[in-house]
Amino acid sequence: MAISIAHNKGTISETKFHSLLHELEAIPAKVQKVLEANDLIEKIAAEYKDAANALYLGRGSSFPVALEGALKLKEISYIHAEGYPAAEMKHGPIALIDENMPVFVVATKGTSYEKVVSNIQEVKARKGRIIAIVTEGDTQVRDMADHVIEIPHADEQLVPLLATIPFQLLSYHIAVMRDCNVDQPRNLAKSVTVE
Repeated sequence: MAISIAHNKGTISETKFHSLLHELEAIPAKVQKVLEANDLIEKIAAEYKDAANALYLGRGSSFPVALEGALKLKEISYIHAEGYPAAEMKHGPIALIDENMPVFVVATKGTSYEKVVSNIQEVKARKGRIIAIVTEGDTQVRDMADHVIEIPHADEQLVPLLATIPFQLLSYHIAVMRDCNVDQPRNLAKSVTVE
């Protein structure tokens, strides 16, 4: 007899609950594995530190990762960046893509993977530079992208926890290489001082 556990969007099976619990317990080790890619991330950052603009794409639960990546790059390196839903790329950002535009894409295995691959192909057709966050062992995106950063396989709901880290590190390294003060970004208030 299956037991269902109620949550705010319905129920999940006990098996799924235990699977998610197991995934959460494994997150610290997976985060450590992502951090081991720091040297690679620093090399990628060196290649794009002088970019004037950057585009970040993600689908589903990876869209907020794209937004966060773009936000962090703007905040600490002062490079104009936009986070955009990959599904809507044709409604504006695609016109900006050329050989000078780095496009950071969350392309991990999951329900939207094939659609993200299609978005990458569209970017490559316009000579955009692809920096992709992929699931460990991915070869399809590796063959298309200029750079890949692997993260360990995780439940699709937990991918944002891992995929955010490479974007944070990229922003950090780019900012340092541009001699930006990463501890006190200009014009950003950590508390409200005026109304």
